[in-house]
Amino acid sequence: MADRSLMLGPYAAVFAPLSAEGRAEAVARRLGEAIGFGLIPDGSMLPAESDLAERFGVATTTVRQALGVLRNDGLIATRRGRGGGSFVQAPADGGRAALASRLRQITVGDLRDMSDLYAAISGTAARLAALRADTDDIARLRRIAMTRVEQSDRHQAGRNEGNFHLELAASAQSARLTRQELMLQGEFGALLWLAHFEWGASGSDRRHVQIVEAVAARDGDAARAAAEDHAHDIFRAAAHLHEQIRRTMAQ
Repeated sequence: MADRSLMLGPYAAVFAPLSAEGRAEAVARRLGEAIGFGLIPDGSMLPAESDLAERFGVATTTVRQALGVLRNDGLIATRRGRGGGSFVQAPADGGRAALASRLRQITVGDLRDMSDLYAAISGTAARLAALRADTDDIARLRRIAMTRVEQSDRHQAGRNEGNFHLELAASAQSARLTRQELMLQGEFGALLWLAHFEWGASGSDRRHVQIVEAVAARDGDAARAAAEDHAHDIFRAAAHLHEQIRRTMAQ
């Protein structure tokens, strides 16, 4: 049976439906990045092929091809027989090479578009949360915002970042907004979190606290501004890492 933790928090973003590009490569990329970034823990059992196909909105044969790619890349191992299935094998480098490879393939304009969309979703979620969140919602947000992560633990930093934004969207009490947050995290969350961890994570806790305090104060404008600023911080970090990788390739 698949790990129940895969159905919760930022893990859920990994299994959100794919966009129209739902090909084997897209499935393999999303799962591979999630494995590399630690969103799916080492040793976890993936859901069955039919379950993955339903979650991603693709054919079972597409999932089977994607799992074959992940096996060839050494990211999963498949065991046959009773208790068998596909099990995660985390890469030795923590997945940085795979994510850096994807970052090389996109442009600064692509990153800016990601940031703008993420800022729009996060900013709207924060503004609505300031109007609608109850005391339990605020307590959960504050607990995540106050969680301190070791500077070397980028896997936990990514999970913390994903959890915070999912809780923020949920606190807005908008099912559609929460689904959009899930889909955005599944599409490019790991990529942005890698960059943010390496170039700007030191300010993440401060931004989270600003957002929570604005939500608690019922100040929608301040909550939105803080959330949008946080999204743009992440973009700047991604742009820095993109430039670093580009210069390394040019040498």
